[in-house]
Amino acid sequence: MNSDAKKQAVAAAALDYLKPHLENDTVIGIGTGSTANCFIDALAPVRGRFAVTVASSEASAERLKSHGIPVQSLTSVDRVDFYVDGADQANSALQLIKGGGGALTREKIVAAVAREFICIADDSKLVHTLGEFPLPVEVIPMARSHVARCLVSLGGEPVYRDGFVTDNGNIILDVHRLSIAQPLALEEAINNITGVVCHGLFAHRPADVLLLAGDAGVRELRAS
Repeated sequence: MNSDAKKQAVAAAALDYLKPHLENDTVIGIGTGSTANCFIDALAPVRGRFAVTVASSEASAERLKSHGIPVQSLTSVDRVDFYVDGADQANSALQLIKGGGGALTREKIVAAVAREFICIADDSKLVHTLGEFPLPVEVIPMARSHVARCLVSLGGEPVYRDGFVTDNGNIILDVHRLSIAQPLALEEAINNITGVVCHGLFAHRPADVLLLAGDAGVRELRAS
């Protein structure tokens, strides 16, 4: 099974997971990226079985609208029942690295609000120790040099994502060569750097369910 087939398989599995829980007032948070796009496409045929969606990026909002799926801002809903999104890496505790597409701040906000976070990915994303995938950090532009120096002091090698601006008008530093043995502590340390808006380490708010697609099908994992 190639990568695209795995994305489609896990998106279909996520929809099957949700179907028994869909009600007329259900609010679904939607992530960003190629796997999330597959889920958006899979969601289109059942768009009448839930209330609205909340998108984590402008790109996802536009794709949802193109399917006739209603989208509201997070400030317009009183809750998010489910949040479905992909990941760049995941460990056995369902802690994640996210944000390769640059939508990490809004993704983290929607995940924080959601009652249940369903992460969908292919089996190559499951690792023993997070960090081989560069950790994205969203930064206020004027703080770029200061934040970069602080990230170096934490053992990383920050690289400016040239030509990229987030939906929030900020920049991204991708931090290479991190071996994240203590995700909770590192999340807090980066949060405390002045000028950091958010970063893609989801340790304090991990996924509740991880659906992983492989050659043998899709398996469901919960935190060990």
